[in-house]
Amino acid sequence: MDKNTSSNIDMRQAIGNALRIGITAACIIAIVSGAYYLILHGGEQIPDYSTFNPEPASYTTFTGIISGVFNLAAKDWIQLGVVVLMLTPIIRVVLSIVDFARQRDWLYVVITAIVLLVIIGNSIVGVG
Repeated sequence: MDKNTSSNIDMRQAIGNALRIGITAACIIAIVSGAYYLILHGGEQIPDYSTFNPEPASYTTFTGIISGVFNLAAKDWIQLGVVVLMLTPIIRVVLSIVDFARQRDWLYVVITAIVLLVIIGNSIVGVG
């Protein structure tokens, strides 16, 4: 096995590990924080869903989620699990860019970078 083939296998292993670790971490965070939320709020009265009551903006911003995580707020920990789950494919795309750059396959570096920009752009701006 030559060095190039070995490095390709190593990068595939790194990408696979990143996906497994990201999804496992997101699931663990969601399960533990969901249980924590039920312990704190499981006995509360069922909310009235006939009218829409939006959640505070802090649940939808990264800084708000991180602030809530440090304050041990259960809803923010659940949101952190969602953020980790969303970051997992982004990390996979970044690792793919690194892999293509190591192989000096510039066409795929550009294509994958465009995919990354689209993902980030949609995450920041949102889809209407």
